Amino acid sequence: MKGSSSSSGPRNLVLAAMIFAVAMTFIDQTIVSIAAPSIQRELHLTGVGMQWAINAYLLALAALFAFGGWLADTLGHRRVVVLGVVIFAGASIMCGLTPVGPVAQAWLIGFRALQGAGGALLFPAALGIVVQTFDLHKRGRALALFFGIAGGLTAVGPVLGGYLTEWTWRAIFWVNVPVALVALVLIAISKPVTEFRPEPLDKRGLVLIVSGVGLSVAGFQQSVTWGWQSSWTLLLVATGIACLIAFVIVELRTRMPLMEVRIFQIRAFAAENLVLGVAMLTFVPTFFFASEYAQVALARSAQQSGLYLLYFFLGYAVASQVGGRLLDRRGAKRPVVLGCIIAAVGYALWAERMPQLSFSAQLWPVIIAGAGIGLMLTPSSTDAVNRASRLSYGEATGITQTVRNFSASLGFAVLGTLLLSQFRLHVAKSLATMGVPAAQASKEAAAAVQRQGEVRGTSGIPHFVRLDFAMASRDVFLAMAVVMAVAAVVAIFGLERGVQVDSEVTSRSASLASQHEPAALG
Repeated sequence: MKGSSSSSGPRNLVLAAMIFAVAMTFIDQTIVSIAAPSIQRELHLTGVGMQWAINAYLLALAALFAFGGWLADTLGHRRVVVLGVVIFAGASIMCGLTPVGPVAQAWLIGFRALQGAGGALLFPAALGIVVQTFDLHKRGRALALFFGIAGGLTAVGPVLGGYLTEWTWRAIFWVNVPVALVALVLIAISKPVTEFRPEPLDKRGLVLIVSGVGLSVAGFQQSVTWGWQSSWTLLLVATGIACLIAFVIVELRTRMPLMEVRIFQIRAFAAENLVLGVAMLTFVPTFFFASEYAQVALARSAQQSGLYLLYFFLGYAVASQVGGRLLDRRGAKRPVVLGCIIAAVGYALWAERMPQLSFSAQLWPVIIAGAGIGLMLTPSSTDAVNRASRLSYGEATGITQTVRNFSASLGFAVLGTLLLSQFRLHVAKSLATMGVPAAQASKEAAAAVQRQGEVRGTSGIPHFVRLDFAMASRDVFLAMAVVMAVAAVVAIFGLERGVQVDSEVTSRSASLASQHEPAALG
């Protein structure tokens, strides 16, 4: 079946519809992190359980993004966008209705995963509609607006989440409903029509990528509970990695693969995605761990934590524009390398000042870290797509998004494990210093890690516990600094110098769009 390549409604209305459709996914990238302490406190979730509630969303996005692209190409982009919006909004409602009690943790994690599945369906379909609605000469501006406006909502998340959480944390999920309704109305009015052609589903590829992403991340996530001595931990990680390796092998031998992994044979594309993958280990997790630190160690409210993260976006927004201009004038390598180094310095300074328990002492490091990420992300995102310009923009973007979301999910699991294990270690040491027997101190420290949500945002939390959480957070942010330093090394040796020359108009369109592309979808 084929549809017409022209839109039956005004093109700008189609663009507005797609922006509203994906807006929910960008808002949810940061808004839930701000509310996490309140959610954990009210629902009595464990520390690991709360991290699963955050990470389930990223996992579903990473595992199902390629499937979403296939579904859009098979059933039609408009149908899949509508389906994705309905699933996302419905899951948001159910997240907001999470009951207090023994089923709360499983309920919230399940519907967060369903949210991610909805996002994985609607995003590639919406991107396909924008690409096909606008001709080559106007596509770049349209994509710039698509990514720029929708991505700008990522910065709104911390502030909006802070204010809504002061009322009720459930509102951070319900706010998606009016956005979804506007999107559906605009879609119904504009009636976007795109070309699509049914293709057979690569079932083996789908099973392998879902299993590989899910099992590998689950192993890292659960290691804080089971320990690395557990055979279950090692089995999950090993099986997940084996599934991902098998996925690559199967895709190379499949005539119509779920993901065209041969694109990684383009050295520059592979190098840029490696840089992005390393950097995304830190970027998305930053919001959760910074919010946790602000509300546990600094005893700040959710609203104040949102403003805390806004400084990060201030540095990010300014440097992102600088990075785009440097890309056009000098190519991607210089801003990417410089951005990774600046981010590493910012995270290191941020970590160093965390034990001071001073909100104001950290503002400049927060801004510096955000500026470093903003400076490197725009050029690396743009260059990755441009290097693969001989393939479709949508396909290259889909692969890059999958890499980034999987990396963010993996980083969240690893850094979350580090946070909880170090927090437990520091609390146990503090209790032992106070004269508590070692065995009892270890037991009480483990309990403190699980019930931390019950003391967040209150002045009643013992000072030594606040300091111990700050020390654990310092370890996490030092790890982030190391990760960004590694990304800088990868960029130095992997990226090519100079401005890329590409005669294809599609490359220019991708460049204009990606200069406004946000960090990650989640």
